[in-house]
Amino acid sequence: MPHTFSSKTRELSIRQMATESMDLVVVGGGITGAGIALDAASRGLTVALIEKNDFAFGTSSRSTKLIHGGLRYLKQLEFGLVKEVGSERAIVHRLAPHLVIPEKMLLPLYEKRGMGYWLASLGLKIYDWLAGVKQQDQRVMLTRGQTLRAEPLLKPEDVKGGAIYAEYRTDDARLTIEIIKTANSKGAFIANYCRVTDFVYAENCVAGVQVTDLITGNTFTVKATTVVNAAGPWVDELRELNHSKKNKRLHLTKGVHVVVPHNKFPIKQAIYFDVDDGRMIFAIPRGRTTYIGTTDTNYTGSKEDVLTTLDDVTYIVNATNRTFPKVGLTIDDIESSWAGLRPLIHEDGKSASELSRKDEIFESETGLISIAGGKLTGYRKMAERIVDRVVSTSFPQIKIKCFTESIPFSGAQFRNYDEVKNYKGNLLIQLRVLNLAGHVNYLVANYGKQCDTILDRLRANLEKDTDIALVKAELWYCFEYEMVLTPEDFLVRRTGMLYFDLPRLQKIKEVVLLEFSTFFSWSLSDLDIARKRLDKVILQATQFLPSNNP
Repeated sequence: MPHTFSSKTRELSIRQMATESMDLVVVGGGITGAGIALDAASRGLTVALIEKNDFAFGTSSRSTKLIHGGLRYLKQLEFGLVKEVGSERAIVHRLAPHLVIPEKMLLPLYEKRGMGYWLASLGLKIYDWLAGVKQQDQRVMLTRGQTLRAEPLLKPEDVKGGAIYAEYRTDDARLTIEIIKTANSKGAFIANYCRVTDFVYAENCVAGVQVTDLITGNTFTVKATTVVNAAGPWVDELRELNHSKKNKRLHLTKGVHVVVPHNKFPIKQAIYFDVDDGRMIFAIPRGRTTYIGTTDTNYTGSKEDVLTTLDDVTYIVNATNRTFPKVGLTIDDIESSWAGLRPLIHEDGKSASELSRKDEIFESETGLISIAGGKLTGYRKMAERIVDRVVSTSFPQIKIKCFTESIPFSGAQFRNYDEVKNYKGNLLIQLRVLNLAGHVNYLVANYGKQCDTILDRLRANLEKDTDIALVKAELWYCFEYEMVLTPEDFLVRRTGMLYFDLPRLQKIKEVVLLEFSTFFSWSLSDLDIARKRLDKVILQATQFLPSNNP
């Protein structure tokens, strides 16, 4: 039976997956593994999901944070991919309208670079058709004057016009954790900070995994009919452990985003703009900040510590200043950054930007199923393909087809975005009384209707500094309902505070550390270790290496 998805019940989940034989073990707690666990559990399979770090630790917390229709894939003539992700983003928006938020994107068009006005107009029309964009959200072409009025910060030279088209903004880590919580509610057994160290075999077929609990040091075995490797950038490591890394392999590329105060780069809306080398990057306002990215470079360094370099930030700053010269952005303006890896499928002779974003499935001679590639937007269809394969091969008696398109996420009891706006309005009235009105968008985007539980906790434990009281209430909620085990889990992946509200993080850092110490009964030594580890994570997000080869 499912139980509360809590830091307190993690050990119970581990005991259950170690003592009960599973139909399916999913290795990897990113968006792909989360989607697979939800799909499989909802069809009635007994499922265990194991993640060696925190959920969404890798690629799934370091994307551009868009559920987008893949406009750039038109350039690569990947029409099928545009069609699939376009329809999928509409589904995810419907499932979690508080978390997948409509975002109108401005595309400036130029005389001497990029697609050009008429090609862009045709391309966006095809994009709207393939992606199934509703009529009210379909592209609107702008004159030169309209484009410059829409964004006065643009360099006016060579601007021929522009276009407004539809995208959706999200928080990738929050999306992942909500899917995982929903999978847990359907009966999946789930644990973070558990590392697969080997596979278990029966008659030369994979029949489970050997696991080390990185929190306690204990080891255990999970037996399963099928094992799926959804470990993102670590997929090939598990294939090597299975002695099945043959033929195709991963090609890792690095993408970097930087965050600056919105008052330093006060764009009026999200913008997708050309760079001199032929790439395109986004600038997206989010609360008190604007974030810009991404880069696309080959990567061969550590997968655990993917770091931003001076070359990365220089590229982004220079590209921004060429398009928005009035801003005069400098490296010193950057508050924080994140760097993530794309686990793409290697193709000889292709550059990082030319590699396909399609997912692929590999099955070893011993039955290990691995999935790699793909996009955040397409997670649900990737999961469906995997679970269809598992069911047809090992559980033909299960006739239930994928129905995750109709399973709302936890905290997402909204029928549409209008209901989200109404809920925000009601919440704003309550927050004004507590002098916390500035947090309304952040709270609803993060937690949806789960804000009610957090505010109940806040009111029961009011302090003079209501912002501190709010942080404690959020943290309590994450302990009780989101399996938070480290300060970084909370400050990076549950709240995004490291990236989007660094001043608040610095204010409440010691409060958070002390709350952890109390909740987990840490010793002074434990507390000191946690403080140093958190300081390292903050440093990595705010300081930049001198080279692209860390």
